[in-house]
Amino acid sequence: MFAGLSTGIGSLLAFFTKRTNTRFLSLALGFSAGVMIYVSFVEIFPKARIALEAQYGDTKAFWLTTVAFFAGIFLIAIIDRLIPSLENPHEIKLVEDIDEEMAGQKKLMRMGLFTALAIAIHNFPEGLATFVAALNDPGLGIAIAVAIAIHNIPEGIAVSVPIYYATGNRKKAFWYSFSSGLAEPVGAAIGFLILMPFLSPLVFGMTFAGVAGIMVFISIDELLPAAQEFGEHHLSIYGLIAGMIVMALSLLMFA
Repeated sequence: MFAGLSTGIGSLLAFFTKRTNTRFLSLALGFSAGVMIYVSFVEIFPKARIALEAQYGDTKAFWLTTVAFFAGIFLIAIIDRLIPSLENPHEIKLVEDIDEEMAGQKKLMRMGLFTALAIAIHNFPEGLATFVAALNDPGLGIAIAVAIAIHNIPEGIAVSVPIYYATGNRKKAFWYSFSSGLAEPVGAAIGFLILMPFLSPLVFGMTFAGVAGIMVFISIDELLPAAQEFGEHHLSIYGLIAGMIVMALSLLMFA
C-alpha cells in the first residue's frame, strides 16, 4: 500500500513546485535502482536457487532459476512495449515540460487517464514482487517497498499534471494519481490469494527468481532514461552505488 500510493507524493510535488529538482530526482532514481539491482542479484536470486535445490538438485535448480529470472524480464518488457511512449510511466516527465508544452492540448485528459492505466499495469507485478519478497523476509520487503515508492513518485507527476490542465481541478488530478497506485496492493492481494494455497518450493523459487528479473528490468529502465533526460549521468551512478551500499549494510545488520 505504501509503495503503490506514493504516486500521490508525486502528484503533490507537481502542484506545489514550479521546477523539477532534476539533481535530486536523478539521485533518487539511481538510489532506488541500486537497491533493487543489488538485492535482486545478491539476495533474491540465490534464495530462489536454494529453494529449488532441495527438490531438484544443484544443476537443475540453477537452470530453473535462470529461466524464471529471464521470464520475469521478458514479462515486464512485453508490458512496457505494449504501452505507447506518451503514456508509458517509464518515460520520465518533468513538471515544467508538461506545463509549458502540453497546456491547451485537447487530449490531455485522455493522456492522463491512459497514463494512470499504464501505471496501474506496471504496478501490478511490482506489488507481487514486494509481497513475495516480504513473505520470505519482512526486512527485505520493506527495503524493496521503499525503493519502489521512490520510483513511483515521478509516475504520480505524469498522471496528475495533464489531468489538472484538462480539468482545472487539483483534487480530481490528485485522486486519479493516487488511485493509480492501488494496483500495487491489488497485485500483492492476488499474489496472496493465488500463490499461498500452492506455495511449494517450485512455485516459490520460480516466482522469487521472476521477481528478481522484474526488478532488474525496472531498475535499468528507470535509471538510464533519467540519466539521459536530466543529463546527470554521474549523479545517477552515485545514487546507484549509494543504494547498493545502503542495501548491503542493511542485509549485513540483519544477517
